[in-house]
Amino acid sequence: MGGTELDQLCINTIRTLSMDAVQAANSGHPGTPMALAPLAYVIWTRHLRHNPVDPKWIGRDRFILSAGHASMLLYSMLYLTGYDLELQDLKDFRQWESRTPGHPEYGHTPGVETTTGPLGQGVANGVGMAMAEAHLAALFNRPGQEVVDHYVYAIASDGDLMEGVAAEAASLAGHLKLGKLIYFWDDNKITIEGSTDLAFTEDVEGRFASYGWHTQRIEDGNDLEAIDAAIEAAKADPRPSFIAIRTIIGYGSPKKAGSEKAHGEPLGAEEIVATKKNLGWPSEEPFFVPGEALAHMRQAAERGPALQREWEAAFDAYAAANPELARGFYEAMEHRLPAGWDADLPVWGPDEKPIATRAASGKALNAIAKHVPWLIGGSADLAGSNNTNIEGGGDFEAGGYGNRILHFGVREHAMGSVMNGMALHGGVRVFGGTFLIFSDYMRPPIRLAALMEQPAIYIFTHDSVGLGEDGPTHQPIEQLAALRSIPGLVDLRPCDANETAEAWRFAMEFTDGPLFLALTRQALPHLDRARFGAADGLRRGAYVLSEAESGSPEVVLIATGSEVAVTLEAQEALRAEGIQARVVSMPSWQLFARQPREYRESVLPPSITARVAVEAGSPMGWHQWVGSEGHIVGITRFGASAPATRVFEELGFSAANIAAHARAALGRGEVPAGGEGREGAGGAALGTDERSA
Repeated sequence: MGGTELDQLCINTIRTLSMDAVQAANSGHPGTPMALAPLAYVIWTRHLRHNPVDPKWIGRDRFILSAGHASMLLYSMLYLTGYDLELQDLKDFRQWESRTPGHPEYGHTPGVETTTGPLGQGVANGVGMAMAEAHLAALFNRPGQEVVDHYVYAIASDGDLMEGVAAEAASLAGHLKLGKLIYFWDDNKITIEGSTDLAFTEDVEGRFASYGWHTQRIEDGNDLEAIDAAIEAAKADPRPSFIAIRTIIGYGSPKKAGSEKAHGEPLGAEEIVATKKNLGWPSEEPFFVPGEALAHMRQAAERGPALQREWEAAFDAYAAANPELARGFYEAMEHRLPAGWDADLPVWGPDEKPIATRAASGKALNAIAKHVPWLIGGSADLAGSNNTNIEGGGDFEAGGYGNRILHFGVREHAMGSVMNGMALHGGVRVFGGTFLIFSDYMRPPIRLAALMEQPAIYIFTHDSVGLGEDGPTHQPIEQLAALRSIPGLVDLRPCDANETAEAWRFAMEFTDGPLFLALTRQALPHLDRARFGAADGLRRGAYVLSEAESGSPEVVLIATGSEVAVTLEAQEALRAEGIQARVVSMPSWQLFARQPREYRESVLPPSITARVAVEAGSPMGWHQWVGSEGHIVGITRFGASAPATRVFEELGFSAANIAAHARAALGRGEVPAGGEGREGAGGAALGTDERSA
């Protein structure tokens, strides 16, 4: 089996802490920590370069527990090696406001590198971390001065590898030849429902080999020397490494070892006593930590600072020899925007040719990218449509890790998760693009980005039925409402090119969480900003774009994105009838909701109850802005395949329809035909972009 008595004492300390915490919480997953304790012990004591005193040390290796349900394995390691956790934190496992939640949460527990639990996400996060490491190493390392040089270790379960996102990410990692990845597959042959043979009988090692990974197998998960040798072999191989390790879930439990009964429920008091006896444990006392084991594990708190000091001394020598590179390195790590970074953002005049906001986004992106070298990103095989290419950026590929254009392939789910990994690693500001409809494929990592407050930028083009001929399969209806429901995710749906440029300016300065730009395929007119509200009103989420002629509006028309232009036409039509309407551009619900009450009420006065919201999407949620008596010109059906102008016309988005809803809101007319209660089915006929994709 290998290892000393002290090694085994430490390993059994990890096991018993894990099962005691689950028992105390009366919920959780004891079996996997018990099985994987030897693997975690070898990784953390013999290989992982980390500093418990400074968990954010730039030069550290990253450790990901993708099998986040086994969180007590990670919490036990963090406590034993000297991170800022007390034994009481382990006793408070899964309790209200504890530092040891049911699944690992980034930013909540010191030393947790990413939030895991939704299976497969950690696998893909690690790929993103390795991509960021490879990129920064290519940019900043010099011969004999490798200031960026660390590994990403991850433990994945059967469930992780069943999830499609893991396959997407692993395929990409193999293609990119990311040699700093070392992944372990916990091959315990157990799922919640029983044996993995019920649904999972593929050749997993063969799959990873076909992706281009270096594969190995360890037949005994308790063999410390075999684990150690496999890691050394992985480090020596230039390919990403996949190590299958055969374990027994619930190892040591007389009745439950090797059974699904050890997976997702406490062992029970009697079985814990029997397990401790079976392991030769010196005490039945819960949460007993032998002093000898703790002293041995806490050596990490001495090694870590020494490793960091060594790295810092090497970096100081590097900085002395390469002052500009060193300055650039820290600017990247700190997301420090250089002076004049936004000086070249384009401005469009009202007489210029209309363009799609996706095209305006591409121009703004490139105006920023030439000043901000740590801005990097790409698309899920839609770069030409999303306008996400960086001019002169080069393709990020094996042998070209210093380049800035990421090619995710048709892998939206992996794209979102890889973006999270890159953001978590640091040193880059990452963006990723696809059609808004395909944001559905990447919703889990978007949600996790919001939970982790990671500043990912999503570029979602073809944002409404206005994309036209591709039809209802590609025309988003419910996506805006669904994305807006994610806490902390900032929505930006600009109404013209200038508002789009302002959206990018805001995006680069905003680092408190993720945001998305919802952009059109069809061309939109440039609003006359000398006449209408300045585009920087976007920062406040909503602003008065065009005031009523009298300055005392009777009705407020609220619109987003491509529907703003036609709403302005409706304002003119109402004005001709003597009805005074205010038009509000509302590119961001999230940002508007964060404004002081006084500002919100200045834009949407409580005294004006006649309100109409106009958006080519689901009306869900709009009543918070228009009130119970307001009207919503939205879409409650799927779209259709036809030119955009015809689709908008047929769905009723027209100045006439919006004006009719305004009259109805004022009690001066009936709800237009096709409306459901106070919700219409509207739309607006706008010019199409000359490009077809």
